[in-house]
Amino acid sequence: MYKKLSELASAGIPFLFFTNFDGSQIHCYRLDELQHEDIEFQFGHPFAKHTEVIKKYPINFQHYQKKFDQIIEHIKSGDTYLLNLTQPTPIKSPLTLKEIFKRANAPYKLRVKDQFVCFSPERFIQIEDNRISTYPMKGTIDASMEHAEAKILANEKEMAEHVMAVDLLRNDLGIIATNIRVEKFRYIDTINAGKKQLLQVSSKISGVLAQNWKEHLGEIVAALLPAGSISGTPKKRTVEIIKDIEEYERGYFTGVFGVFDGNALDSAVMIRFIEKQNDQYVYKSGGGITLESSALSEYQEMIDKIYIP
Repeated sequence: MYKKLSELASAGIPFLFFTNFDGSQIHCYRLDELQHEDIEFQFGHPFAKHTEVIKKYPINFQHYQKKFDQIIEHIKSGDTYLLNLTQPTPIKSPLTLKEIFKRANAPYKLRVKDQFVCFSPERFIQIEDNRISTYPMKGTIDASMEHAEAKILANEKEMAEHVMAVDLLRNDLGIIATNIRVEKFRYIDTINAGKKQLLQVSSKISGVLAQNWKEHLGEIVAALLPAGSISGTPKKRTVEIIKDIEEYERGYFTGVFGVFDGNALDSAVMIRFIEKQNDQYVYKSGGGITLESSALSEYQEMIDKIYIP
């Protein structure tokens, strides 16, 4: 199926694609065929701002801490250095997935039928001409805290986590591009998070692709999956640990989705994600764990990330 991305891009045909977490499943639709599918996407901030209150029913802290402690043991053993731990949280909302899609305020939005909706703040890769860029997000703080920006940038744990994510993404881009460089390191974005605002730390990393990159777009996307910012490092072993410890299927959560417009590609990591399971909504969220992490802080961050912006 990745071959279809290359075929359409080579022909200059616009399309939408999305994948599951580990990239083992991919779906691709020509934009001129989307009217026959119950699928919606939107890139760019909508004009309206909306806050929707939802009820959350997260796992208890003791259950979370057991998983956290297992990860710390793996880190101490040298199996992983940074691991993104996520969990599913049942939620209640009076809105349909279509209504959530319409009201959510986020730069990247996708709804697939009555299966899931995503309203992500995190770009995955962007390709313009033959330059590829990626934007790892690592580090979050409540914007209402006094001196919030200074605190998050000075936090040694957050710095270590971000540096590891940047290093991982630099290596990933090095697989498919040349002249890799970090263009911006640890800049701040403000994100609407339901009742509050969050400050999110990001970096920009770029490289140069071959002039015929469109002929190999499928291979490029496949080589970068799963996304480093929501898996960890070293990637292969960390993904194995994730699947063992999380004890649930991420599915399309933390996969990626993107749009090729005929010339350029833009895409996002599928975080801030609600899935419909039978008649129950499940919100999947989490964060990066390093040796310096606090179980209670990470548990609270997982819950704080459950919102409709």
